[in-house]
Amino acid sequence: MNFIQRLLSHLPGASNAMLDGSASAPPLRRGASTGMSGMSGTSDTVRRERDPGSGFSTGLNRIRPTRSTMLEYDHTLMWVVIALLGLGLVMVYSASIAMPDSPKYASYTTNHFLVRHIISVVIGLMAAVFVFRIPINIWDKWAPKLFVLSLVLLVIVLIPHIGKGVNGARRWIPLGITNMQPSEIMKLAVTIYAANYTVRKQEFMHSFSKGFLPMAFAVGAVGAVLLLEPDMGAFMVIAAIAMGLLFLGGVNAKLFGGLVLTAVGTFTLLVWASPWRRARIFAYLDPWDERYAQGKAYQLTHSLIAFGRGEWFGVGLGGSVEKLNYLPEAHTDFILAVIGEELGYVGVLVVILLFYWIVRRAFEIGRQALALDRVFAGLVAKGIGLWIGAQTFINMGVNLGLLPTKGLTLPLVSFGGSGILLNCVSIALLLRVDYENRVLMRGGKV
Repeated sequence: MNFIQRLLSHLPGASNAMLDGSASAPPLRRGASTGMSGMSGTSDTVRRERDPGSGFSTGLNRIRPTRSTMLEYDHTLMWVVIALLGLGLVMVYSASIAMPDSPKYASYTTNHFLVRHIISVVIGLMAAVFVFRIPINIWDKWAPKLFVLSLVLLVIVLIPHIGKGVNGARRWIPLGITNMQPSEIMKLAVTIYAANYTVRKQEFMHSFSKGFLPMAFAVGAVGAVLLLEPDMGAFMVIAAIAMGLLFLGGVNAKLFGGLVLTAVGTFTLLVWASPWRRARIFAYLDPWDERYAQGKAYQLTHSLIAFGRGEWFGVGLGGSVEKLNYLPEAHTDFILAVIGEELGYVGVLVVILLFYWIVRRAFEIGRQALALDRVFAGLVAKGIGLWIGAQTFINMGVNLGLLPTKGLTLPLVSFGGSGILLNCVSIALLLRVDYENRVLMRGGKV
């Protein structure tokens, strides 16, 4: 008896015919059709089950459908966003609780900003649910119109008696119970428009006149309006989104290099031509100089003091001293400094890691969409990653003294109705791209 025969002889139900090779096992029987349902989360994943009453010949036969391990959307990404929104609620309340002690806010209650922030988060989440239900191809269709509408709103801000100015900047349109900031809408609009433009002009991306120049003109028009407000921070984020998507879309390397040099030169010229911008740069370079410490560098010095007091683990939630009307805009632009003071280096590191996760997942979702030949959707996802990443980097850089002071909020965390609303909408759009990717990978249609 050879080795195979000896092996088969130990199996239950093995017959002599099987041992001597004179008979063969009957063909496998196919189970019930499993079908395909990309929407319900089931797939053709199967398991084989032995039939103890039929011996070796039917041991591999029965095929039954099982639940797919692929979720309908990225739960981890959603919970990371919810964690940042929750942290924002806590820290906005902590950073603003002492503001009524200032004569400027004497008529406010201690929970005034908390209540408004909760309303903004609720509205943002409701808008996110609505946006998640809109197919990506609809955004592709309406991208140019949304860009033009956003540009019109930016112009309306500059009209006297319509646009609202705060601290020397005119950036808001009053809507009665709240204010709308069109530059936040433009961040979403330019993300979608740049992705749409790259897809439409793919064959001309190596051409200066047909590929590069029209997009440069569009971004230049947005920049001109934003600099009249002025809102240099928003323009930097929008320029980063547009340039990043052009690069990802395959623009000619020489043209992209020229674009970068032009952008750097333009920003340098704008700083040099503006005395107050020059003063900010000099203050940033040496914030402890007595000429700047109580002037242009006042926010930066108190932000650095807050981080210094926090050390490794912070002074404890609610224990910040700088929020007691020493650090201006502690609940908006400089909320990271309050986090650093109360939660310490560890708290700041956790916030950085949460934002890193969002940006990383945005690029992974975009890469998956491109692999599925969904170029517009892939660029939109990566554009959202660029948006969140660039704004977070600038805000954190300003708080830590790595960049000159700019009026940019920390996404999903800082107080601000328009910012929270558009941040939630952008995340919903990212989750929609991921959802459609998963439907297609199950064999469904979008």
